[in-house]
Amino acid sequence: MPSLGEIAAALSSGEADAALGALRGEGGAERTRSRALRAAEGCLGVFGRSPGDGALLASAPGRAELGGNHTDHQRGRVLCAAVGLDALGCAARNGLDRVRVYSEGFGLTELALPAAGPDEKERGGSAALIRGIASALRPEGFDAYVLSDVPPGSGLSSSAAFELLIAVMCAAFSGDGDALGALRLASVCQRAENEYFGKPCGLLDQAASALGGVQEIDFADPARPSASGVGFDFGRCGHRMCVVNCGAPHGDLTADYVAITAECRAVAGHFGAEVLREVDSRDFLAEIPALRRALGDRAVLRAMHFFAENERVVREATALRRGDFGEFLRCVDESGRSSAELLQNLWPGRDAGEQPLMLAVALARDILAGSGACRVHGGGFGGTALAFVPEGLYGEFSARMEAVFGPGSCRALSVRPSGAAVIDI
Repeated sequence: MPSLGEIAAALSSGEADAALGALRGEGGAERTRSRALRAAEGCLGVFGRSPGDGALLASAPGRAELGGNHTDHQRGRVLCAAVGLDALGCAARNGLDRVRVYSEGFGLTELALPAAGPDEKERGGSAALIRGIASALRPEGFDAYVLSDVPPGSGLSSSAAFELLIAVMCAAFSGDGDALGALRLASVCQRAENEYFGKPCGLLDQAASALGGVQEIDFADPARPSASGVGFDFGRCGHRMCVVNCGAPHGDLTADYVAITAECRAVAGHFGAEVLREVDSRDFLAEIPALRRALGDRAVLRAMHFFAENERVVREATALRRGDFGEFLRCVDESGRSSAELLQNLWPGRDAGEQPLMLAVALARDILAGSGACRVHGGGFGGTALAFVPEGLYGEFSARMEAVFGPGSCRALSVRPSGAAVIDI
């Protein structure tokens, strides 16, 4: 490994520009170099030169959910993409039995090694994520300076990007980095989020950040999910992929997310199964009268969404592989309507007066007027909408969305081909 000073020098001189090209950030090469140098100089400034003299630069992207809304926790299929916004950091051995992480905007987190089990006092914070990842990967002590341009609450999974960044650092400083595959690192991060942080998430976010590019992922076997790259160039489809952050609060939505999982599992339990992926859709349709009586209509509707959405992912991926972008857009539109009408995750049911995400989707469809497509993005209730907007319409689309939801609420995205990794400098 190079030293921190060598990394900073390579970044300053431009020698590292070729290596940084793999990051393909939204702001271009100059901004990517500037951010990387800020991380290296920040690590030097906060922690000083490391006595271990082994340092690295690493990056992990945010993600976009293209298809498979709320299918991962039922061991279904998803279609996802890494995006050109990332968590980026520079780290160096510190010769101590400690991991110290300084995150811009959040300050310093310090953890004694070896990392123990979950600490209730840390739940819901970054310390819990670092502890969970370090407990699995068992790194030697290191210091890290981290910055991120994945906005919190943007629906692009800033948390997964942070988790994967810490994971690739821990793997590199454990000596096992080359032996751990991307999906293994994603699973380590999911466990940290589930058991240490306290959020019952599926594996979609972490897998998308770990793998990079556009991926069709099947979680039928949760221990060995299968991933297949989808070779489609979104930069040449004549549309802008963008997210619209409707500004809804996220802090009190856990109960809404948990209700979806619980209701889907209750329907599965009616058939003696753990999740809906284990249930035959024909058996489900035949049992709807009994399911309504036992579980109510919303649980039935949400299960209907799962079965249709799980198959729709296959159609979406097939369309992209064939270069049929029109069919892909039709599937995206179907997915959005299914989430709104069946899954019912566009607004929290307890407050009918506040429906910003439903408004964002409705406004997007009005502007698009039959072109492009729009759907809820990610967990829903609050959060963001995902839209594919024809190039010639993007200016109007962005202006009208930002007039309603505020400056910067509409953000165009590119697909990043590379996943979470140490950058070879």
